Amino acid sequence: MSVPVAYASVVLLWSTTPLAINWSLEGGSFAFAVFSRMIVGLLCAVAVLLVTGVGFPLHRTVWPAYLVGGTSLFGTMLCTYWGAQFIHSGLLSVIFGLSPLVTSVMAALWLKERALTPVRIVGMLLALGGLVIVFGDGQGLGSPQAGIGLAAVLLAVFINSAGLVWMKRVAGHTPPLAITAGVMLVSLPLFGLAWLITDGHWPASLPLRSVLAIAYLGVFGSVLGFALYYYLMKHMDAAALALITVVTPLLALFLGRFLNDEALPAQVWGGAATISAGLFLHQRGLPALPACFRRRPS
Repeated sequence: MSVPVAYASVVLLWSTTPLAINWSLEGGSFAFAVFSRMIVGLLCAVAVLLVTGVGFPLHRTVWPAYLVGGTSLFGTMLCTYWGAQFIHSGLLSVIFGLSPLVTSVMAALWLKERALTPVRIVGMLLALGGLVIVFGDGQGLGSPQAGIGLAAVLLAVFINSAGLVWMKRVAGHTPPLAITAGVMLVSLPLFGLAWLITDGHWPASLPLRSVLAIAYLGVFGSVLGFALYYYLMKHMDAAALALITVVTPLLALFLGRFLNDEALPAQVWGGAATISAGLFLHQRGLPALPACFRRRPS
């Protein structure tokens, strides 16, 4: 698969993921929703490995990638699902707009991928200002407990960014599908333990929409999404890969508005535009001046 096709597929999958997470929480606890998603995901990943004949390495050199990815996935997903109880699905995706900023800082300090130039720092500050605009007045955030939900998802952003940069160092040449299965294999017992501690009860009944959302997240959001994500990780630098989380918020906001009847305050659009401008500066720098404005040598 070409990198552009894989990139577009991940954008589409991740744009629908916040709404699916919101629907999967209906009728059960947040811990049950994420645990059941990972069960479905691991079963699908193993089935695909068997059908395609892709090897599943278990030698000593691949376990660092599995452990790093598994613990990062556990922390990211647990915080995300817990926070998703209190905020709208579209806003869940908007918060992850911070990921490119956090990831770029970590990649610059850890992987020495790109320098933090003054223009890039200005872009980071501008994007951060956009998030302040989006969440500044507290309107339309989803519930009176939106503040703690935002804090949980922000923590998920930092865990996800750290995991991305760390995985970039240890993933090596392991097939992306094998990494996906290994990461899920490591994280699944952690999700099961979290479910037992926080809830431990199987729901008496689940709405059909919740069941379908869990299945969708397990099959597409986890197996296909993570496999493509790790594939892209091998072909793109960490900061560029994190830009996926900049494209998806607007699409997720539209889906939440029209499919879940979520309020979409006007300042969200202003904040989203500010975030886009800041991330353009952060990734591409200042645009070149037209030739007529350039200073000619004397």
